[in-house]
Amino acid sequence: MRNSVLVMMLCLLTACTAKVPSTHVWLTSEAGEKCSEQKAVVFHKGTASDAVVINLDEKRQTIDGFGGSLTESSAFVLACLNSEQRQSILEELYGENGANFTVSRTQIGASDFSVEGKYSLAEKDDDVALESFSLDRDKEGFSKAKYPQVKDENYDLYHLMKDVWNIKQNQDDKAYRIMANTWTAPTWMKENKKYYERENGFHRGGALLPQYYQTYADYLAKYVEAWRAEGVDIWAVTPVNEPMGNDGGWESMDFWPTVEAQFIGQYLGPTFAKRGLGDVAIYGFDQNVFEMEPYTDAIYGDEAAKNYTTGMAVHWYGSTIDCFPEVLDRVHAAYPDKTIFHSEGCIDNLGCEAWDGVTDPVGFKESGWFNNDAFWWDTIATDWAYSTQWAGETHPKYVATHRYARYIINGMNHWLTGFCDWNIVLDSIGGPNHVNNFAAAPVMVDYQNDIIYYTPYYYVLKQFSRSMRPGDRILGVVPSQLKNLYICAAEKQDGSIAINILNTGEAVTFPLQIGEYVAKIAMPSNAVETIIVKL
Repeated sequence: MRNSVLVMMLCLLTACTAKVPSTHVWLTSEAGEKCSEQKAVVFHKGTASDAVVINLDEKRQTIDGFGGSLTESSAFVLACLNSEQRQSILEELYGENGANFTVSRTQIGASDFSVEGKYSLAEKDDDVALESFSLDRDKEGFSKAKYPQVKDENYDLYHLMKDVWNIKQNQDDKAYRIMANTWTAPTWMKENKKYYERENGFHRGGALLPQYYQTYADYLAKYVEAWRAEGVDIWAVTPVNEPMGNDGGWESMDFWPTVEAQFIGQYLGPTFAKRGLGDVAIYGFDQNVFEMEPYTDAIYGDEAAKNYTTGMAVHWYGSTIDCFPEVLDRVHAAYPDKTIFHSEGCIDNLGCEAWDGVTDPVGFKESGWFNNDAFWWDTIATDWAYSTQWAGETHPKYVATHRYARYIINGMNHWLTGFCDWNIVLDSIGGPNHVNNFAAAPVMVDYQNDIIYYTPYYYVLKQFSRSMRPGDRILGVVPSQLKNLYICAAEKQDGSIAINILNTGEAVTFPLQIGEYVAKIAMPSNAVETIIVKL
């Protein structure tokens, strides 16, 4: 009898002390949480028939990371702050105690998010040897005489690049990658000799002249080499941003699928290899997801181009609600050894006046986004296509914070390897921008009144960045039948599991199954929750 009692007590003690998963939880919500620590989620052994299931055996793509773009406009806004404010923002974005972003994108020459635009890094006409190539244009700073709001005349895109690089190199977690993109080649290489044109019935960027294909490849190579000489590595390049054009609205260059394939296969790839830059990834396309397939088919259909190309870069502007999963799935199925990286997205055309064809011009123009969290959780954002007759169902009004989390989660579940936002920081109206194409940024600044505003979607990006790191693997997820829930998961390199959940509806509780463990997850309304589970 005594032995039986002892056995029972031992069994109970063992059950009580059996190892159970530990958790770490963050929450961002309409109610006011901002990547806030939450109570641990309690897992126990068991199953639930209606659970969302994280499939530990279905290991999918490897993550490249999350981040935002380093543009001249971002550098200008930071130049309007004192050094302490500037460093604080950059540490919050890239430091280990902040979002710890691991990816940046940057411009080679001018983009729409340049202060004045219309420049390249090799301005001497017919300079085939590129003797005039220099990073000096990005080192010019901003004159107080011209821009009285500037506090540091010496701060510029060059110093922004260096500052972020140094933050990453001076911390234990050095994971960091920079993708560099041109909006256009120097004008003397193009058939129209212009950065862009929107006049006399012509709305276009103009095409690269064939006799300059090699020169343009050398131009991109010299950019990578110039930054390496500065101690900064460039992870990847794309031949041109938005090769299908932008209606001649700002710097651009037409680069059709077969031309891009030829350029990569016969010029850019061999040039990088010859100059010792074979470790630099080449990404094709760099425009909207739904328009990707003609480029994948042309580039991957060309054996030389395919061998030199790591994957496709994509943007989200084809829809405010859809990541086009069917396109992502088709491309992955056809080319499973190639990756798909999201290189640009933003809340676009912020606060701009409606143009002809917009049926609701009053509803088109947003307002009240600065230092106002309610804007980012309400169905207010419109973008450039809202209520135009051709927009259809792809561009309804939407909740900005939902868009970010939904796109990232759905994209990760359909083969995206990472997500890079557009400008890391902009002013309070979404600029400066030399063509008035204003946009939101994770950090927005009213430098006249010394207000630095971190938008709610910044905290969402922070949760993704902190939980899903380069080298982690996306896992398969058997989704919930609850229509307002969006869930993705990754296996981290230490074996723990990162889960990100978006709830766009009312508060809900649902079971979550990971291996032999199950937990009840209580999701607040309008919220993004991150759970790290150590099995």
